[in-house]
Amino acid sequence: MPAPATPGWYVISLRARGEHAPMRAAAASAGAGLIAISPWRLHLRDDAGTRERLREALAAPRVVVTSPVAVRAARRLQPLRALPAQRWFAVGEGTAIALRRAGVADVEAPRRMDSEGLLSLPGLAELTGQTVGFVTAPGGRGVLVPALEARGARVIRADVYERIAVALSPRSLARLAELDAPAKLALSSAEALQLVVDALPEPLLERLRRAQVIAASERLADIARTLGFTDMVVARSARPADLVAAAAGTPAE
Repeated sequence: MPAPATPGWYVISLRARGEHAPMRAAAASAGAGLIAISPWRLHLRDDAGTRERLREALAAPRVVVTSPVAVRAARRLQPLRALPAQRWFAVGEGTAIALRRAGVADVEAPRRMDSEGLLSLPGLAELTGQTVGFVTAPGGRGVLVPALEARGARVIRADVYERIAVALSPRSLARLAELDAPAKLALSSAEALQLVVDALPEPLLERLRRAQVIAASERLADIARTLGFTDMVVARSARPADLVAAAAGTPAE
């Protein structure tokens, strides 16, 4: 059989170890290769304290879920079902789809799929005296809980999974060092980018900074700029298909 063609450009993914498949598939559909640089792995929590906190969060009149991984982790601990008159909110459409598949039929998600978009939903505008369940992981989405509390909510936070930092793969770093084709950095997490920037030796960091950043939000684009990146495009959302579509529609470097 003939050898597969070498991709003309690459997507650099900073997703958790073992979580690159959707990004790889999206990149391949656009004719791109993938370089996976994982700064962390995911650990789904399964302890009595987490179960109890999740039970309390899912009993709240309003429930906010921040990611598809949070859905996956939560449904391992208990079934996800909407209570009568309860309202469910997702940060983005990917999370909303995961919730519907898990059994929550009616989920509200913003068109602008980030924290600011979620906070613009009418159902989260006036929360004085209301309890909001918040299903998430430590770190990330740092603006949401303070914003909800500032609107008068009592937030019950259930951290159902966690991100554990890992050493960057030597194989991935070698691929980055040898890269001689245009590269687009898919950015959906400020924490992941910071970990990678802190871990890379200077020559590889400079190589990474030459990649065009495809950011999932304006906020992430601004953070990338503070870390020395200069070429930015903002995608519609953090979904792999949207990030790769934005990457494919921009001029190659």
